[in-house]
Amino acid sequence: MDMKKLCIIKLGTTYADMKARFGDFEYWTQNGLDAPGAFVRIVDAKNGQGLPAPEKCAGAVLTGSHAMATDEAQWSVGTENWLKEMLHAGVPVLGICYGHHLLARAAGGKAGYHPQGREVGTVELRVFPGTAGSDPLFSAVPQRFFAHATHSQTVLKLPPGAVHLAQSDHDPYHAFRIGSRAWGVQFHPEFSADIMRAYIQKQARELIQEGQNPDRLVQTVAPTPEAAAILSAFARLC
Repeated sequence: MDMKKLCIIKLGTTYADMKARFGDFEYWTQNGLDAPGAFVRIVDAKNGQGLPAPEKCAGAVLTGSHAMATDEAQWSVGTENWLKEMLHAGVPVLGICYGHHLLARAAGGKAGYHPQGREVGTVELRVFPGTAGSDPLFSAVPQRFFAHATHSQTVLKLPPGAVHLAQSDHDPYHAFRIGSRAWGVQFHPEFSADIMRAYIQKQARELIQEGQNPDRLVQTVAPTPEAAAILSAFARLC
């Protein structure tokens, strides 16, 4: 009998030069999960690879993407519908950035462009002790911790019944849970400090046009071990 796999659902790819330096989204995610290779399956949903049946999954991590959820590309809508099946089956799910947006939409929430624009860099997050204190992934996270972020779209409205777990000054919905086994995080637990710096440098021109200071943002990038621990905690849960 085949072992259920922890599936990494690849929803995009990074810039070509960054891929040459650091690898791609699925590599960063698998590295952060710290799970045995035989336990992990990578599924390239953006390029049409078929999504696994929920009963074949021990859990699923949905990666970020340079796409936008509101464009409603066919592969994206298909992944969103698949997430509804995963939620119904009670399979553990962790949506990161774009995956966070799709999970919110699948559960009845709303995602779209942030009204105050882009959030990028190492940002401070605050958890809600009343909800995060007993959460399987966030209970070990301090009340304030740092995480890497880069996003223009965000969750604008939480799904009905969602448990609000964390926020930043810029973004009120950095983390939520649906039921007992599905999480969305706006931040990137899979990013290293070097990857975060590279993303800021790639976006420098746009950031300047938006009134942000990329040099200052690069200088304030720092390691984010508490955020990174979310991935390995999810793998242990699966």
